[in-house]
Amino acid sequence: MSAVAELPGERRRSLVPWLIAGGIALAALNLRTAVTSLGPVLDQVAAGLRMSAAMAGLLTTLPVLCFAVFGAMTPALARRMGEQRLILVALVLLGAGMAARSLVDSAGVFLAASVVALAGGAIGNVVIPALIKRHFPRRGSAMTTVYTTGLAAGTMIAAAATVPIQQAAGGSWHVALGAWAVLAVVAAIPWLALWRGEPQRRNTAAVRTAPAELGGRGRMLRSRLAWAVAGYFGSQSMIAYIMFGWLPLLLRAGGYSSGQAGLVLAVFTGLGIPVSIVVPVLATRFRDQRPVMAGFVVCYLVGFAGLLTGHAMWLWSIFVAVGMGSFPLALSMLALRTRTAAATAGLSAFGQSAGYLIAGVGPIAFGVLHEVGGGWALPFGLLFAAVGVQAVTGWYAGANRVLEDEQRVSRRRGRLRGRFRGSGVRGDHGRGRNELDRALRRGERPGQDRVRPVDAVRELPGVHGRRGVGQTDRRHANALDCRDRRRPPGVRGGDHRTAPGREGGLAVSRPAEACGGGDVPPPERRNRPGDAADGARSRGPGREGGRSAADRSLARKG
Repeated sequence: MSAVAELPGERRRSLVPWLIAGGIALAALNLRTAVTSLGPVLDQVAAGLRMSAAMAGLLTTLPVLCFAVFGAMTPALARRMGEQRLILVALVLLGAGMAARSLVDSAGVFLAASVVALAGGAIGNVVIPALIKRHFPRRGSAMTTVYTTGLAAGTMIAAAATVPIQQAAGGSWHVALGAWAVLAVVAAIPWLALWRGEPQRRNTAAVRTAPAELGGRGRMLRSRLAWAVAGYFGSQSMIAYIMFGWLPLLLRAGGYSSGQAGLVLAVFTGLGIPVSIVVPVLATRFRDQRPVMAGFVVCYLVGFAGLLTGHAMWLWSIFVAVGMGSFPLALSMLALRTRTAAATAGLSAFGQSAGYLIAGVGPIAFGVLHEVGGGWALPFGLLFAAVGVQAVTGWYAGANRVLEDEQRVSRRRGRLRGRFRGSGVRGDHGRGRNELDRALRRGERPGQDRVRPVDAVRELPGVHGRRGVGQTDRRHANALDCRDRRRPPGVRGGDHRTAPGREGGLAVSRPAEACGGGDVPPPERRNRPGDAADGARSRGPGREGGRSAADRSLARKG
């Protein structure tokens, strides 16, 4: 048993949340080290391993491919293993991959070890939002802040400290890359302590019994919200990859020296830490995150327009850095748009996998456009287009909606429309379906159907034995119920005429003694002046000739 499992129950329960929170913070520091530690020494690595230019280029695009492929596989692995054990496996892969690539002298083996390390990072990208949703449902904003700040800090530290480590090691890039495997080992300690504990067994059981369809790939492919999140994630990731890769060259073209360009890039990267602290807290204060998204879009537009002028480029770089707060906002959306950890993992996997595939095209396309156009106007058009995509997808994803509700309403609408087609109902089908859609848009959340009566519910005649969701005329429904009670044996509900446009509505079952002495016509035919048939049909207790007792009393007094 682990040390945590051997503690007394009260102390163990108080220690587990702190271990998970510390484990999330340490894991976040590691998720980008395999990527950003390679860039500063890539020239030495390519020369030492005799890499071709094509293989060196593949190394730069490998993170995007691995994040997309392995991220898509993560929800299924989480259901089999449990989220806590899977994050431990991810950290082991990270550490083993980074250690292995620091010991090899073959380009092919270096590439394979990099895939192993990046697979661990991809799994961690997807699992950590689900862990936050499961273990910190009421402190999601605080833990998301810890997560995004750890990501930003790890990215900056690995990029800034790799060269000093190389210089301290006598110029060896092997030591400079292998040193980051030690950080992965340290990050695995809290999760190793939880490996065999009682909370882990409960967590694994909960994950295995969670409905897979909530985060299934097929459901995500049919979800507008999932595609909006993927588009938002992809557009902001594309902008980030382009800026990290091309901002130094853009500054050099604007007249900055190498030292000045490096300083601006350091400030640009460092601003990610305070932005990552503020944005998740700000996002959770609103049910609708669209105002926050609009602010980032404005920052992007101002920053890109300023950079294109070529004047005061350091100032416009700050605007772009603030606009990149859309990344922690996108991570916050994964928890804000779901209710369960399974749905969070599914949305995280789909959004990040599709998003990274979109983002991977950005730097290559930017370079091609720069070469074709011979200047910066054409490639900046790509940046403005990405901002436009971010604005459109963010407007949909930022609205106050939840993935589980969208999926349940979609399934319910599909079932009910299938019943319309197979029920043999005649009449104004369009009105019925439109009313159904309006009720579903109003209705709402599972277990909170405003249109459903408290008493026993059955559908209007015509859709046999099925329950509908539409709102109907209650008086007409009660009359139809009374007529059904007097129907001769063997007569089906579909043999009686229903109100046009009311197919699929709900009718309230009434006791037999509450029914009057005759049928009440549909709402369209009731109370027509001079209609003798209506008057005859509407007679009941307390009614003569279609007039109520109160009407007759007033007539006698007159």
